Amino acid sequence: KMAGDSRFPDVDTDGSENSEEMEIVVNVGGVRQVFYGDNLNQYPETRLAELVNCLSGGYDSIFSLCDDYDPGKREFYFDRDPDAFKCIIDVYYFGEIHMKKGICPICFKNEMEFWKVDLKFLDDCCKAHLSEKKEELEEIARRVQLILDDLGIDASESHWKRCQKCIWKFLEKPESSYPARVIAVLSFLFILISSVVMCVGTIPDLQVVDAEGNRMEHPTLESIETACIGWFTMEYVLRLISSPNKLHFALSFMNIVDVLAILPFYVSLTLTHLGAKLMELSNVQQAVQALRIMRIARIFKLARHSSGLQTLTYALKRSFKELGLLLMYLAVGIFVFSALGYTMEQSHPETLFKSIPQSFWWAIITMTTVGYGDIYPKTTLGKLNAAISFLCGVIAIALPIHPIINNFVRYYNKQRVLETAAKHELELMELNSAEGKATGSRSELEDPSREGKEGPFYSSRIKVSHSDTFIHLLSEEKHYRTRLQSCK
Repeated sequence: KMAGDSRFPDVDTDGSENSEEMEIVVNVGGVRQVFYGDNLNQYPETRLAELVNCLSGGYDSIFSLCDDYDPGKREFYFDRDPDAFKCIIDVYYFGEIHMKKGICPICFKNEMEFWKVDLKFLDDCCKAHLSEKKEELEEIARRVQLILDDLGIDASESHWKRCQKCIWKFLEKPESSYPARVIAVLSFLFILISSVVMCVGTIPDLQVVDAEGNRMEHPTLESIETACIGWFTMEYVLRLISSPNKLHFALSFMNIVDVLAILPFYVSLTLTHLGAKLMELSNVQQAVQALRIMRIARIFKLARHSSGLQTLTYALKRSFKELGLLLMYLAVGIFVFSALGYTMEQSHPETLFKSIPQSFWWAIITMTTVGYGDIYPKTTLGKLNAAISFLCGVIAIALPIHPIINNFVRYYNKQRVLETAAKHELELMELNSAEGKATGSRSELEDPSREGKEGPFYSSRIKVSHSDTFIHLLSEEKHYRTRLQSCK
C-alpha cells in the first residue's frame, strides 16, 4: 500500500454490493468479529456503521476510522480493548449494553466514546457503577488539590492571608506537621479530661456544700472545667478566624457541636452572676443545672479526631433505609404483641397490663430482649405471647444488621483506598516534576540563550504539569493518558 494512493485498487466502488448486505471483518486486539451492514446501519452515527460506507472514500477515509486495513480480506484493525468491545457490540443485537465484571468503568466509558456509542444505551446498573467511579476520582482529585493548595505558597498574597493558612493547617490538618499533631493530641486529651470531670463532679463524696446548703462541684474540678472551656474557646475562635469560608464553617455540623459544648458554660456563668437579679434563685439554679447537662455534647467533639466515628456516622447515614425497615418491623411487632398481651392478661385478677399504651413498654423491652421485669405476663397464653414476641424481636433486629455492617465496611475500605490513591498521585506528581526539572536543566545547558525570557516560562510549565498531569479533574488540560485515566 502506498501512502500517496487516494483509493485502494481492489475496493469495489461501483455500488454493485448493497451496503445492507456488505460483510466486514473487524479485528480488535487480535479478536476477529464479522458484521453485516444491516445490523450496523441501525445506528449510523457509530464508528462501525461508518466503516460500511468508508471504502469508497479511499485511504484517508479508511484510516481516519481504524488503525490498519487489509484490502484483500476487507479486515479493519483496531488497537483497542477486545473485552470492552465484546460488550459494546451488544447494542447492535439487543439495543443495550452491559459492562462485564472486572472492566474499569472509566475505561469502558472511553471505549464507548471511541466507538461513538451513546451512553444512554448503557444499562442503569452499569451507569450507577460508572457514577460511583466518577465520584471516587473526583474525591481523589479534591484531596490531591487540597494537599497541593496547602503545599503551594502564593507570593502575591498578603502576610495576613499567609498567616490564616498557617493557622488553619496547624489546627485542622494534624498530618501537615509534627506541632499540628501535638495540638490534635492535646485537643483530644482536653475533651477526655472535660468529659471525665463532668462525670466525677456528680459523685456526692467529691461535692461541697455552699452557704445555702446546696451541693455543688468541688472548686478544683471547676477550675479544670474552666481551663478546658478556655482551650475549647480559643481553639474555636482561631479556627473561625482562619477558616477560608466562615459561613460554611459556622453551619458545619461538627462546629455547631463545638458551640453547643462551649455555650452552656458561659450561659450558666451569666445566669449565676446576673440571673439572681432578674428571677428567683431557685429558677436560676434549675436553669444552670439544665445547661450543665448540655455539656455531654462535647463528647461528640471526638468525631473531629476519630476517622472511625466519622465512618460510623456516614454508615448510619447511608443505612437510613435499613434502619427504617428495622424500626418498622419493631413498631408493627410492638403494636401487635402489646394488644395481644393486654387482651390475654385481662382474665387474671392481678394483671399488670392496665392498657394497651402501657403495654407498649412491655413489648419494647421484650422484643429488644432487654427484659426489664417490671411488667410481665401471668397467664399461660400471655407467656406464650411473650415467647413469640421476643423470638420475633430477635429476627426483626438481626435481618437489617448485615446490610448496615456492609455499609460500614465498604465506606471504611473506600476511605483507605482513596487515601492511598491520593498519596500515589502525589508521588507520581513529584516524580514527574523531578523529571521535568531534569529535562529543563539539560535543555538550558544545551541552549544557554534560554536562560533569559524562557526560563521563568519553562518553570511555570513544570509547575502546571506538577499539579494537573496525573489527575485530569484537576485541570481542563489533558496532556497524555495517565494512571488514573487508565485505572491501573
